[in-house]
Amino acid sequence: MMRTALLMAAATAALLLTACATRVDLPSKDTSLRLRVQSSVIAPGNGGELIAADALQPGDILLTSIATVNSFGIRLGTFSPVSHAVLYLGDRLIAEAVGTGVRARRVADVIDEEQMVVAFRVPGLDAAGVEKLRAWANSQVGTRYNTTGVLLNAPFVLNRRLCELPLIPSAVSHYCISGMAMVQLGASRDDQFFCSQFVLEAYRQAGMPITDADPRWVSPADLLHMREGDVPSIAATQPLRYVGHLKYNAPPLLAADGP
Repeated sequence: MMRTALLMAAATAALLLTACATRVDLPSKDTSLRLRVQSSVIAPGNGGELIAADALQPGDILLTSIATVNSFGIRLGTFSPVSHAVLYLGDRLIAEAVGTGVRARRVADVIDEEQMVVAFRVPGLDAAGVEKLRAWANSQVGTRYNTTGVLLNAPFVLNRRLCELPLIPSAVSHYCISGMAMVQLGASRDDQFFCSQFVLEAYRQAGMPITDADPRWVSPADLLHMREGDVPSIAATQPLRYVGHLKYNAPPLLAADGP
């Protein structure tokens, strides 16, 4: 009994320290009351699988990480294994927002350069939606990077964890995060883009928003948690479907000669 109590206390303390988003599933005739906790664990051999680029479809979202100081800092700050988001356009091309601005390039280059590349799919995207995504993404090539948005997003991700304390009702958490975003991200630009903002704006322009939240609020880590079966901090209009890993390398997380 004492051992069980200690384990429960340790688990509760861990939740309080990490302030992961949680959800309580009410009991039904087939299941008991269950507490679900946000999870970043997904890898080949642990609920995932390796796939080839041929398995991708236009509109797929690629979440990546690379062994550099910047990537490590983003992952550490967002408590996530991913630090970048990319939009797959089809024809083996992607569009992404990076420090030099929005650009298009080959998906093969992304796979070569990144340490991990995992693909997710938005259910229900049709041919007309794909064309709108492509047209808007291509029209934004050369648009400047939203540096201010990234700088403001980092403390917002940390501070909003107060809104995600265990067992806080989802409606309360939503209003808490929304209010904090209005205050902390009000100065961010919506005509320039950082990576996840660009992906979300592309879907919004295509008439299929992934979330009702402002794209400036959303990090690559948030997109990761919008997948089916996870507990997102920012609610998705519909869960993203895991497609597979195009590349997966275990740690080290940080290269010794990273820039």
